[in-house]
Amino acid sequence: MDEYNPEHITEDFSRETEAEPGTEHRYFNRELSWLGFNERVLEEAGNDAHPLLERLRFLSISGNNLDEFFMVRVAGLKGQQLQGVELRSTDGMTPTQQLVAVSERANALMDEQQRVWEELRGLMAEAEIFVLSDTEITGDAEKWLAAHFHEHIFPVLTPQALDPAHPFPFIPNKGFSLVFDLKRKSDGAPIRELLMVPTTLPRFVRIPGETARYAAIETVIRRFTHILFPGYDVLGQGAFRIIRDSDIEVEEEAEDLVRYFRSAIKRRRRGRVIRLKLEADIPGDIEQLIRKEMGGSDAIVAESSGFLGVSDLEQLVEEDRPDLKFPPFSPRFPERIREHGGDCFAAIKTKDIVVHHPYETFDVVVALLKQAADDPDVVAIKQTLYRAGKQSAVIRALIDAAEAGKSVTAVVELKARFDEEQNLLWANALERAGVQVVYGFIEWKTHAKVTMVVRKEDGGHKTYCHFGTGNYHPVTAKIYTDLSFFTADPRAGRDAAQLFNYITGYVQPENLELISMSPRDMRNDLMGLIDAEIANVRAGKDGAVWAKMNSLVDPAIIEKLYEASNEGVQIELIIRGICCLKPGVSGMSENIRVRSVVGRFLEHSRIACFGNGAALPNRKAKIYISSADWMPRNFDRRVEYMMPIQNPTVHAQILDQVMVANLIDNEQSWQLGPDGRYARIQPGHARPFNLHRYFMTNPSLSGRGAALQEQGSMPKKLSVKRRG
Repeated sequence: MDEYNPEHITEDFSRETEAEPGTEHRYFNRELSWLGFNERVLEEAGNDAHPLLERLRFLSISGNNLDEFFMVRVAGLKGQQLQGVELRSTDGMTPTQQLVAVSERANALMDEQQRVWEELRGLMAEAEIFVLSDTEITGDAEKWLAAHFHEHIFPVLTPQALDPAHPFPFIPNKGFSLVFDLKRKSDGAPIRELLMVPTTLPRFVRIPGETARYAAIETVIRRFTHILFPGYDVLGQGAFRIIRDSDIEVEEEAEDLVRYFRSAIKRRRRGRVIRLKLEADIPGDIEQLIRKEMGGSDAIVAESSGFLGVSDLEQLVEEDRPDLKFPPFSPRFPERIREHGGDCFAAIKTKDIVVHHPYETFDVVVALLKQAADDPDVVAIKQTLYRAGKQSAVIRALIDAAEAGKSVTAVVELKARFDEEQNLLWANALERAGVQVVYGFIEWKTHAKVTMVVRKEDGGHKTYCHFGTGNYHPVTAKIYTDLSFFTADPRAGRDAAQLFNYITGYVQPENLELISMSPRDMRNDLMGLIDAEIANVRAGKDGAVWAKMNSLVDPAIIEKLYEASNEGVQIELIIRGICCLKPGVSGMSENIRVRSVVGRFLEHSRIACFGNGAALPNRKAKIYISSADWMPRNFDRRVEYMMPIQNPTVHAQILDQVMVANLIDNEQSWQLGPDGRYARIQPGHARPFNLHRYFMTNPSLSGRGAALQEQGSMPKKLSVKRRG
């Protein structure tokens, strides 16, 4: 689990929805809601139901999340404040008011991170994993570290004097530095030295031996300052770490996106300092210097009495102690494709298939592309690439297909936050192999996850499609829960072709048969589906909405859900991260319930279910999967899809298994209250149920799940209590 927060914290501030006068009380603040999510991640670091090193991983993830939050969201608020922008958020707060509230909440979260770290450090020591303080470096540990410092650390350190001849140097984003006030022993002459810790040095040094002993790099450097600064005494010292504005804004007049992003990535590294974190006991004059040089009054300053750079604790998780980690898990290969001897085309042609990641392997997506590359009857492949990772079998398959003479089109999204540089590299590799690379729109992101393969069959052509809720990324596919939907439905093929033509040639889609698209009609289609549930209630029928997503921010959708609640529609929302909707408020949302699931895997799939005249779950319900969260950016500034699920088997698998399991989980779920606070759901007298464990230990969904259930190979059908 290398992160527990995908791209959902980011959005263009210049286009956010401003509060309607008198409606501020109807929404939670987006930034504070996100911080609430990261607090839930941090809570898992204190959850003794998890193995010790997995708790440490959650702690490091909370640190990485907070860094990115400041790099993008807080940077955006700070930019608005400095420019005098008074745009109010949907809950009525100005940028300055939000910065005050965010800083207070973030400082409390950082204090809790330090408390949790001290607790985990003690537990690690009990488990014979030691992180040594300066006074604990003695005997053989000191002797080995001294030699290691001489040979491996000292050669790459570059102390810089701070005086009129040596101005304060540039500190890169996430830069960790030490400042020393020194006195020459011979004549007492003072000197101040800055030492930027190179990113090439690991944050922790492991001392050889069966017992795991680590020392933080700053502890080692301070221990051997007499080697680094011979002939000097240390009078005072302190450490600091900075976060810079790392957002990239695309200018409308950008003539060449590739050239623009190559330049923008370089500019990002020199962005304005947003956050300055200092050691709490740093000498006053050193603190004043750092504050002055690192942004003055513009930077948000925090002091810490503990470990700077909590995200770096991830290195300790790599200690080879399987007894302190989650049991290994190997995803299953989809049964339906295995039944057809691994022939993806034959399996998909027989019947639609849904694959549930990470419980079922992402390799099936790669297998489809590899088969397409090798199949002489395949004439064309088209695929969107938002995030593909650094080691991507997907990219390799596309290259192989192009080199085999197929017509291959790849839509590479350069605006995928923090993956821009990697995507530029992939684009170059693909183009060299003969792939037609398209970069999409200047102002919009192509966020839809769609693949289409065109194959010669029966005297004509047949299109096989993959619609995913997650990225074509081999790492996140192992830790994010997502759905892959495979179909040979001609209607889906025609719709996918129009979607690609829209992206590559700006050709407006006409008469789409199945999918809804953003930024065209997805919001309106969703509101129409909710309106239908309202009409059902007014007609004396049941009205129900179940939806699962990462974030709910869009005011128009929220208002429509409030309207549905007031009409008696029963609404169950599973929202992992940001939720601006206030549930359970009398006269506004008493029929809406919101929960968040935080556990071993990151819940990432987007699913929407509508009762269609009956309480959920039921066979005639309308089920959709999507690449989009319910946020303004997804509806207005991204190319997204929403696909109806009509195959009865797939319909039942998504509704009766995936959705119901999410709603009855009582081991890793949180309930959102009308006051904005989340309370962990307790099993109480109910049977404990962990949805991640359930899907890890039961047969796959892909085409055989329902049949196995009927044969008694799976537990009895899951059920959720209807409320309201």
